[in-house]
Amino acid sequence: MISLKSPREIEAMKKSGELMAGMHRMLRTLVKPGIDTWEIETRCREYIESHGGVAVQIGFEGFKYATTISINNEVAHGLPRKGLKLKNGDLLKVDTVISLDGALSDSAWTYAVGEVSPEVKKLMEVTKKALYLGIDQAVIGNRIGDIGAVIQDYTENQHHYGDVRQYIGHGIGPTMHEEPQVPHYGKAGHGLRLREGMTITIEPMINLGGWEVTTDDTPEDGWTVRTADGSWSAQYEHTLAITKDGPKILTIQDPEEDAKYIYKG
Repeated sequence: MISLKSPREIEAMKKSGELMAGMHRMLRTLVKPGIDTWEIETRCREYIESHGGVAVQIGFEGFKYATTISINNEVAHGLPRKGLKLKNGDLLKVDTVISLDGALSDSAWTYAVGEVSPEVKKLMEVTKKALYLGIDQAVIGNRIGDIGAVIQDYTENQHHYGDVRQYIGHGIGPTMHEEPQVPHYGKAGHGLRLREGMTITIEPMINLGGWEVTTDDTPEDGWTVRTADGSWSAQYEHTLAITKDGPKILTIQDPEEDAKYIYKG
């Protein structure tokens, strides 16, 4: 079932998104070579809770942590690990879901640890632009396929990267994962038509190699998703609302920096 949100509900989600954005801005100064991934988990959880939020991922289908922390060829759902220190040149993805007074926000971001290679820097740039190209298609009357088609064309056809199929965006609020599903691949003009009041995530996961992934299956870790070919992966994700004035990004971190991406109508 698709839940259409009122302006009041969207504003509440925006406040949750502002808390999310603040956490990611904090990470910009925290992430550096030598930091332990467990410190990232701890600091994120402390930030969320000290601002009145709840880390929704804790307890979700048995997951134990406030964040997922994925490094290099780990695509998503990586576990924070005590004693695992980031190295110069690593590629870090941090994802979490926050509830603030019952309103949800969901955002993942990719961080360069120290100085990354030109190849990795380009992957980050392409993946981030793909996110905003998808957001620009999130307007009333367009279809879900319009979002996926523009992302797939940009990442696969223009840049020859792998656009992950197995994990996709989704509706959000009042629970974490709701309809509609929002793939980052597809055909323009196909799929569900977008309506005012929908709140969704767009979260392309883009690989330097192929799009196929595998999931770890050990007693310690049944969560971490990796590229099947070992190539590195990047991800950027925003929560947004479909409004009569175009897509409204609810987790935006830098309004001035990202202003060029916001739909003008």
